[in-house]
Amino acid sequence: MARYTQDSIERLRESVDTVAIVSRRTDLRRVGSRYVGLCPFHEERTPSFSLDAERGLYHCFGCGKGGDTIEFVMETEGLPFPEAVEQLAQDAGIELERDREDPREEERRRHRERLLALLDRTAGFYANYLWGAAEARRARDYLASRGLSEEVLRTFRVGYAPKAWDRVLMGAQRDGFKPDELLAAGLARRGRGGGIYDWFRERITFPLADSRGRVLGFGARAMREDQGAKYVNTPEGELYHKGRLLFGMDRARGAVAKSGRVVVVEGYTDVLALHQAGVEDSVAIMGTAFTGEQLGELARTAGEQGTVFLALDADRAGRDAMLRAARMAEERNVGLRVVQMPEGTDPAELVTDGGPEAIVSLLTKALSVVEFEVERVLDAADLDTPEGRDRALAEARDLIAATPQRSARRDHLVGKVADRLDIAPHFVTAVGGSAGTPSVPSAPEAPKPQAPRAAAPRPGTPGAASLGAERVFLALCLAAGPLGREHLARLVPDHFSSSLTRRARDYLTDHFHDPLAGLPSGDAQLDEMVAGIALEADNDPPKGDDSLRMSFLALELKRIERDLRRAREAGDFTEQGRLALAKRQVFDEMSSVMGQAT
Repeated sequence: MARYTQDSIERLRESVDTVAIVSRRTDLRRVGSRYVGLCPFHEERTPSFSLDAERGLYHCFGCGKGGDTIEFVMETEGLPFPEAVEQLAQDAGIELERDREDPREEERRRHRERLLALLDRTAGFYANYLWGAAEARRARDYLASRGLSEEVLRTFRVGYAPKAWDRVLMGAQRDGFKPDELLAAGLARRGRGGGIYDWFRERITFPLADSRGRVLGFGARAMREDQGAKYVNTPEGELYHKGRLLFGMDRARGAVAKSGRVVVVEGYTDVLALHQAGVEDSVAIMGTAFTGEQLGELARTAGEQGTVFLALDADRAGRDAMLRAARMAEERNVGLRVVQMPEGTDPAELVTDGGPEAIVSLLTKALSVVEFEVERVLDAADLDTPEGRDRALAEARDLIAATPQRSARRDHLVGKVADRLDIAPHFVTAVGGSAGTPSVPSAPEAPKPQAPRAAAPRPGTPGAASLGAERVFLALCLAAGPLGREHLARLVPDHFSSSLTRRARDYLTDHFHDPLAGLPSGDAQLDEMVAGIALEADNDPPKGDDSLRMSFLALELKRIERDLRRAREAGDFTEQGRLALAKRQVFDEMSSVMGQAT
């Protein structure tokens, strides 16, 4: 970054129209020799922001922020001092004097300025070609099909590279640019015969700019399936470095600096759709290769108290990218939250179908880093085996142990893990034990009626116990004949914590009188479970109605408790009341059955 003389900076302060610059952020009205208005740095209803236009100074009596014009641009645009100075000078058409510039440095600067001018010229050419050329009609139709307006496309200078191999090359040379400069800017490439030709052809172009809006390269989308890669970028070179840039940051920085929030998505059209919907503090990382430099830029722009929201696609690559970013953010102490996107839907489709409220709703439900990692563990868990549940419990327990004791976040995570693994919450918070040897909690829950043992003793791990209760009930039903079939019919999918036991219930319903006759079913796990249940049912005599009812009520109690925890998290008091009554009724019925059994 060049150093500028103090005299030139002072002349800049004296020359800029402070009232015009501040008026971009808040409405001002003149009161005597000053201007007043609502503060652009915090929410207020009564004006406490004051501007001294003659001296170029501002102060807010509400939040205490104040300074000169340069500091105002730094605060509202999220720019460091040198870039704020350059931005003001560029907007005002003022040339800054450089302090003791080395001749070689001056040569490099002038070379860089020519490349920037070439790239800016090319962005303008592509943008004009998109709207004026018949060849670009298909591109216009595609962009319209994504719900993107002409206004937002023009704002972001989206364009179209013609099919001809030398349109940019010939036009740039007519304007005085040399072939070596076209190569250095990444706008041309050299062929096998030594000649050069346009790098981008027959593609929609998205200018990739730095935070000041200077075009450093392009991303380009193919319009035909036989064009090779769907997206190509400017080659890495003197100006363009993909891992440093964030698409849309030049347009988003003001909104980010004001809101203290930045929404990060994957693609160009996602950013365009979000800005069009009014979510102007959004940028794209252009894929899933999230870098430390990009995170640093986001953190600087959002500020110390700001938050980075990751709204990447819900596929495997997107989840992996969010996990990498979450770990980087934790190491750098950057506030980060993860937005859970619906499977198969990107932000552009979300706002097109549901409006801005759809993405805003997801932002309010964004997960912390720990919550995201716990979700990842649970999503990857093999819930059909005791070993899979125990491994997930051990991983989730380690993650939750790092959260503050007696916090709402910790309670939420404990409930989530307990629900998904179908175990008691104290197994999640147990300290000093392993998943295979559960610790005894220091404050045990109140005793509850227990169902009589109905089959072989269950193994002692939490994962085996949670699956065992469901398996035991299925064996009891099979052994009980017609009465058992009636109880099978009472089950709903939510009574089970495993897809395997759900499938077993469906299979037994269809093959109740002779379950082994339908094997093999083509599902090895199901065959093994059904065979085991049939063996247990043959070895155990029927237990009668009391055992069946108690076993069913135990599953019903777990189902209600899971629903009750979800209702508490959602703040649904009506549903909480309904479920609390249902839980009491189950307890009463269990007590009644136990009284009859004695």
